[in-house]
Amino acid sequence: MKIAVCIKQVVTREWQLRVNEAKTWIRDQDASFELNEPDAYALEEALRLKEKHTGEVVVVSAGPTRVSQVIREALARGADRAIHIESDTLATADAVPVADAIASAIRDETFDLVLTGLQSDDQGFGQVGVILAAKLGMPHATIIMEVQAKDSSLRVKRELEGGWFQWMTLPMPALLTIQSGINQLRYATLKGIMAAKKKEIRKVTPSPSADSTQRILNVHFPQKAKQTQMVSGSPAEASRELVKHLREDARVIS
Repeated sequence: MKIAVCIKQVVTREWQLRVNEAKTWIRDQDASFELNEPDAYALEEALRLKEKHTGEVVVVSAGPTRVSQVIREALARGADRAIHIESDTLATADAVPVADAIASAIRDETFDLVLTGLQSDDQGFGQVGVILAAKLGMPHATIIMEVQAKDSSLRVKRELEGGWFQWMTLPMPALLTIQSGINQLRYATLKGIMAAKKKEIRKVTPSPSADSTQRILNVHFPQKAKQTQMVSGSPAEASRELVKHLREDARVIS
């Protein structure tokens, strides 16, 4: 089974965010970065499928030179090789150009399965996977909690709303977006770290891709403010006024 895993480098969750001078994104010159958590679960699932069915796991990431950090981490965890779509603009691009660049980079490799994390920890739109599936012409399923591969088909368990789940069957090749918590993550061993240094990282220059469908106009932190409103009148009048404020202003009751 030949599996591609799309991974993304995101700012470390504990890092103190700062907005850049243009106020269009965060200041990342002095930031700390890590592997996007949902993508880590997608990588782990790919490695488990490879161990069970044999094959190859290829990680794919789009972004500037610093993305090699998470690529090396993925190789150290057990991926066989990597494709780095090197581009400064793709680090903050929306889902359409990112999916377009990834599709162009992997289309000729004829993967049996493509895995992505459900969403990224920075923008969190959860769209790259489904757009990528459309561009590759693959059937897809989202929010996957379990994967069973047999012959040329997949049986997968999807997480729905309200604690419900759905089982469905897909033919391969297919694309799945993996939910966090699907498995227990492994850590890179010293042997894996040393082996990663010798594994292939193929660098790809993205061809002119689809235009972005959105543009970030302004990024800012939520303003912290306190406001006190006094309610008066009889107990019955005051209670009605309080309920009105809780429903219409605070929106904590319906």
